[in-house]
Amino acid sequence: MEFKCSGNVFEWRGPAPFYFVSTSPQLSVRIRERSRALSYGWGVIHIHGKIRGIALQTAIIPKEGVYFIPLKDAVRKALKIELDDRVTVEFDLGKE
Repeated sequence: MEFKCSGNVFEWRGPAPFYFVSTSPQLSVRIRERSRALSYGWGVIHIHGKIRGIALQTAIIPKEGVYFIPLKDAVRKALKIELDDRVTVEFDLGKE
């Protein structure tokens, strides 16, 4: 995996709660440098990766100068990841 980030899980409420981990500003610069041809609108980029060995396919979202990595419920619940837990996400850009 080309990219790796660690962070605490946070909730961003909309009509339903969503859980995310954010990249660091430094990692976000590296992602932006490689992502120009990969974005499918609004800077959103498909990724594939893993958390603790569990496969993850999602799309990262640019927000507040970093990227938010959504944690799908299926992955989060399988790994018993809760709000404020620290997780490490390893990923590559683009569809697999």
